[in-house]
Amino acid sequence: MILQLIDVLRENPPAFFVYLGAIAIAMVTGIAFHEFSHAWAANELGDDTAARQGRLTLNPLAHLDPLGTVLLFIVGVGWGKPTPVNPYRLSAGVKRGNMLVALAGPLSNFAFAFIASIPLIFGWVEPIGHFSRIEYASGTEILGTFLLLIGFLNVILGVFNLIPIHPLDGFKVLLGVLPDDLSRPLASLSRWGPALLIGLIVISFVAPEYSPLRWIFNGAIDLFLEVIA
Repeated sequence: MILQLIDVLRENPPAFFVYLGAIAIAMVTGIAFHEFSHAWAANELGDDTAARQGRLTLNPLAHLDPLGTVLLFIVGVGWGKPTPVNPYRLSAGVKRGNMLVALAGPLSNFAFAFIASIPLIFGWVEPIGHFSRIEYASGTEILGTFLLLIGFLNVILGVFNLIPIHPLDGFKVLLGVLPDDLSRPLASLSRWGPALLIGLIVISFVAPEYSPLRWIFNGAIDLFLEVIA
């Protein structure tokens, strides 16, 4: 993220710090709420593994991975601490229980994005139209910009985690909805997931015009902006 804001830092330092602050709040709280939701869902389904390890909390320190957090702020791609789940203790069963626990994370990001966007939807605040205006922005415009970025980035987090590639949540969701004769062979391909995911991320940086991730994110953001408009 910081690398993507270098031009803003050169042209308008106050805008850089406003955007960086909003991004930091959005990312830290978004990841914390995401992982907490996994822990909460697992606990509700009978597995208290995460709860016993102190993960049933909204405290970001319990959920942030140091290296993942640093990379998140530098390049915009990172991760939190995976929430430990014992699928054999889930009352809904291994397959369905895993799906429900996995789905809880992205859904929490979408809910967070919607809650943050309520003042924007009702027109109580408005974001800054362009960072060059930030010196003249009112307090409500600064707040509107924070809320817009919090919503924007939580949508990205939710959509990214729903991509059906291991180790993302979407892979477990897909396994949960497919019949056994399809989910079993798909699960055996999980070892290739990290390499495929890294490849997609690299493409988004070196050839963004050909990046499936960019297409997915742009579509999600367009929909989000339509909702709050």
